[in-house]
Amino acid sequence: MATILRSENREFREDPNKMDNFRLFSDVSRIKKGIKPKNLNFDLRLLNPGQYSSAYHSHRHAEEFFLVLIGSITIRTPEGLDILSEGDMVFCEMGETGAHQFYNHGAEPCTYLDIRTYIGMDVCDYPDSGKILIAPSLEIFNKKSKMSYFEGEENILKKWNEVKGKQ
Repeated sequence: MATILRSENREFREDPNKMDNFRLFSDVSRIKKGIKPKNLNFDLRLLNPGQYSSAYHSHRHAEEFFLVLIGSITIRTPEGLDILSEGDMVFCEMGETGAHQFYNHGAEPCTYLDIRTYIGMDVCDYPDSGKILIAPSLEIFNKKSKMSYFEGEENILKKWNEVKGKQ
């Protein structure tokens, strides 16, 4: 089924759980129409002057494509900063080389289309803070607490004996 999202029905709402400097708005007409993409997710975003889109991050299991529709924004990537204007497109590949963040440096709101692949889960890396986010559960961990695979497994015989004792 093809679902049409008419421009006159757009309703931008602030994304939940945002804080000062990170106030991003998304069009909720897709949600209102009940559209639940399986592999190709998309959002129409509005970023006001002086605001950042999100923390600087990359995706391990998703590609992202952006199209600036109205206004201008600055993008941060591993290569540095670049200004994007109406009609400019950006493709962010999976992994560290696809890291990105937007900032509205102008005096007017910027509207852009955010399209991303989705395979049911993703891991986002945040280089500035050393965090990782597991999606869709939205669990966040500090990468400094990284463990080896067998750490904490040294007493396996004791665990097995405990289980045997409960039977």
